[in-house]
Amino acid sequence: MILFPAIDLKDGQCVRLLKGDMNKATVFNDSPGRQAGLFVAAGCRWLHVVDLNGAFAGQPVNEAAVEAIITAAGETPVQLGGGIRDLSTIEFWLEKGVARVILGTVALRDPELVRKACTEFPGRIAVGIDARDGMVAVEGWAETSRVTALDLALRFEDAGVDAIIHTDIDRDGVLKGPNLEATAALAESLTTPVILSGGISSLEDVRAVAAQAHRGIIGAISGRALYDGRLDLHAAVAMLHAADTEGSA
Repeated sequence: MILFPAIDLKDGQCVRLLKGDMNKATVFNDSPGRQAGLFVAAGCRWLHVVDLNGAFAGQPVNEAAVEAIITAAGETPVQLGGGIRDLSTIEFWLEKGVARVILGTVALRDPELVRKACTEFPGRIAVGIDARDGMVAVEGWAETSRVTALDLALRFEDAGVDAIIHTDIDRDGVLKGPNLEATAALAESLTTPVILSGGISSLEDVRAVAAQAHRGIIGAISGRALYDGRLDLHAAVAMLHAADTEGSA
């Protein structure tokens, strides 16, 4: 299983929001590039980046910060979401060095675009499904739809999506543990691999998610717990590496 450290960008800084509220942002680092370098040095195999301003604006906003992260990441792949809603923007970021683009709002609004993107850029498109009480939220979580997370995910089962990133908004940034059962149930209903996001607050949480890998969860995203020290990144990376080594033995 892969632990994805999250770098959420607001006004060029690394922040964490409380339940997706842009007015409740805590700044953890004013240098996104430096933060990316710290995560890479700790042994992280991927970086998860979200342009929060872009998610609300519907177009990229923190371009300079993302480029700094890509440069600092070096050979470590970066997945990016937030404000990516057309093929030209997808191509722009992939050419800049992003390994995988995350499509969120547009997956609900324009599912055909997701299919086209998967055809044009195979293996490089993920769908982000952010849910509140099981219902998909879009536009930077400002709007809740009437579509369930499972219904939306099933629309792309044959599209070639590389991964589904499932976020429980009510668990995001509150350090109360992940909604593991909801994510595992979603993963079991799909053939597309699922990444859990929201609520990871301790090494035990990471261990619990890893124990559900057989149900289709391939990774977990953590943000606030890494920044405030509740989750020891080096210990988590070492634990997962040991588990992967044992599993392949």
